Amino acid sequence: MANARRVCDEIGRARWLDDFYESVVRGRIEFPAAAKTVCSTRVNEPRPQRAKLATRRWRFFIGLVLLAAVAFAYRSSLRVPLIFDDHPAIERNATIRQLWPLTPVLLTPVSAAGATARPLVNLSLALNYAWGGLEVTGYHVFNLTIHALAGLALWGLLRRTLQRCGPESVAQRRAEEIAAAVALLWLVHPLQTESVICIVQRNELLAGLFYLLIFYAFERSLDSPRVGWWRGVGLAACGAGVLSKELVATAPLLVFLYDRTFIAGTFGAAWRARWKFYAALSLTWIPLGVLMAGSEARAGTVGFGLGMSSWTYLLTQGRALGIYLQLAVWPHPLVLDYGTNVVRGVGEVWAQGILILGLLAATGWALWRRPVWGFLGTWFFVILAPSSSFVPLTTQTIAEHRMYLPLVALVTLAVIGLARLGRGFIFGAGVGVLALALGLGTFERTLDYGTEESIWLDTIKKMPGNARAHASLGQVRVREARWAEAAEFYATAVRLQPDYADAQNDYANVLDQLGRRAEGLEHHAIAARLKPDDGAIDFNFAQALLAAGRGADAVVAFERVVRREPERVEAWLGLSDAGLRVGRPIDAAGALARAVRLRPAVAELHYNLGNIWLGLARGPEAVAALAEAVRLRPDWAAAQNNLALALVSAGRVAEAVPHYEMALRLLPGVAQVHHNLALALGKLGRVPAAIAQDEAALRLEPDNRDARAHLAWLRRR
Repeated sequence: MANARRVCDEIGRARWLDDFYESVVRGRIEFPAAAKTVCSTRVNEPRPQRAKLATRRWRFFIGLVLLAAVAFAYRSSLRVPLIFDDHPAIERNATIRQLWPLTPVLLTPVSAAGATARPLVNLSLALNYAWGGLEVTGYHVFNLTIHALAGLALWGLLRRTLQRCGPESVAQRRAEEIAAAVALLWLVHPLQTESVICIVQRNELLAGLFYLLIFYAFERSLDSPRVGWWRGVGLAACGAGVLSKELVATAPLLVFLYDRTFIAGTFGAAWRARWKFYAALSLTWIPLGVLMAGSEARAGTVGFGLGMSSWTYLLTQGRALGIYLQLAVWPHPLVLDYGTNVVRGVGEVWAQGILILGLLAATGWALWRRPVWGFLGTWFFVILAPSSSFVPLTTQTIAEHRMYLPLVALVTLAVIGLARLGRGFIFGAGVGVLALALGLGTFERTLDYGTEESIWLDTIKKMPGNARAHASLGQVRVREARWAEAAEFYATAVRLQPDYADAQNDYANVLDQLGRRAEGLEHHAIAARLKPDDGAIDFNFAQALLAAGRGADAVVAFERVVRREPERVEAWLGLSDAGLRVGRPIDAAGALARAVRLRPAVAELHYNLGNIWLGLARGPEAVAALAEAVRLRPDWAAAQNNLALALVSAGRVAEAVPHYEMALRLLPGVAQVHHNLALALGKLGRVPAAIAQDEAALRLEPDNRDARAHLAWLRRR
């Protein structure tokens, strides 16, 4: 405390002197002309070394305050479990299970939710997995670290940017305190909680950090002798940003506007001075285009022709922007998932539409007459444009995490407005009260995320018509094996949204678990009809058909799955089982052979294939398959016995005897194996030994007619 007080005293003395000199120069304090000349010299000369030291200490102190504020607001978030898109991106994402080779990590699967086509996000998840598996604390520490670094980058960027505003402006004269206040309020604002707490939303955090670093590096390059180094940092940040989230593609445009607004004064001057830098930034659009082209429209959730028109989505974004603006001012109620509801007509959003159009018009006018204010408006709308325009994002029409960076503009406007109302204690008290209120709001919101159950119950309370929230709570109940409760939530989900294919599929699986297979089959069929290109849904439907005794239909369904996913072993196994059910053993063997090629190290697959060939009296094929099963699992008695049967079928009786004997050593007391060995020994002419084996079989199983008949035949010889 003593050190902090001393730093504040030094800062106060330095600032008091600066204010005094400036007041004399501007005539607010009457002094002779000579005094004015001296004060003018002091105002224009570099600060004394003491003031520089105080400034460094002040900035170090503010940095600690920003970090402490993040720790305070999010102190209860480190144990928040995997939620929503975290499950496919982390729990079910096989590409993060190993760090090397890097290719699988960087080529994320289309089913990895927020990590799809975002290789840097997937790499960060792989690092977390390498450090702690599915233990969530490390993932949350990573997210909080990125959020805190983004706040520090914002603080540094604003401090330098505001100093470039007009000399008469409040922003320039109070750049230090305004920048610190903006960074503090932005870091602890409750609207940021989804981005910080939901692990896979680190795509938003990483994109935000790199976006701010692009601007910070550009700003530093303007006054630094190491121009090339700083611009290289900016270019690297832009490249890393597009590997984290698509919105960073807007950065080159906004940096160009920043140059025009704060540096060059005109677009022409900005282009002539730094066109090479802007061209280099634009080159990052190439890898972004490659990633987007290879992501299958982000797993069929983004783009045109996906069941939602551009006009409908645009209207829905009118509502979304209205919600975002309201939550920026009054962050309640916050909702994890707004569902997929859309606006069907202009009448539903006419008020929000007028507000948004007015803000767009004001931004356009400000770009011309008040460039600084125009830049803030453009920042807000341009960063939101990739997700909140006319290109449909069908799975999430409204999402609070999209406000992570746009919130900067609104907080900056609010803080500058507060700075105009007062300075010193009034400004500090106002910012302090706001920061405390927002920080407490963020802490309270983190408590809603305490468990998956609590956050989805909170979502249902605020959005009772959200089918996905009900289905997500159903998933929670499934993981707890509370099948009856899960069925109730899924029933509500499919009632609210009958065309919700995933909910129909999950509901069917739960009904199967409850033994209500006839009902389950109906919902499996609905899900398959709604989402015919989904391999998992089709596979579940095929299994349900097989369980219902509809083998021929199951064959057709399994064939669809293997055509779409030829590497899916379970589908080949299902096709083999279905083939046997409908009396097509050759086809069944072919399907099982394909499964064996995909998983050659699984003894059970070789064993089952060998049994099919054995049933078809195809001795050589049966011997090959069962010999591999025995090689993989030499201690498997059933495989030893069946290999012996196959060898006998192939005419290799002498080779069969050791395998029968091994089967008996592994599993003594099985009458049928004794009898099988007796048959082999009899064929080899080893009658006494054969008699002994049949007698052993009859001691174990006196009613074994085959053993009794064979024993009688042996004794007559």
